[in-house]
Amino acid sequence: MQVTVKLFAQLRNGRFKVDSMGLNDQARVTDVVEALVIPPEEVAHCLVNGHDISLNSIIKDGDTIALFPAIGG
Repeated sequence: MQVTVKLFAQLRNGRFKVDSMGLNDQARVTDVVEALVIPPEEVAHCLVNGHDISLNSIIKDGDTIALFPAIGG
């Protein structure tokens, strides 16, 4: 399956802003995070198609995954 991945703030460092990724069926958000070599504790929020979900949620073909770090200010 193909998904679109959007990275925000420091999660983009050495990576990309928006890209597509091929994954196996029944993949979870954690599979995306692992494939991008992002420590799971650095992901504070995850949206799939604009809805807040957990990293253990199963994703589907065509989903858009947005990963956000904790942002202080």
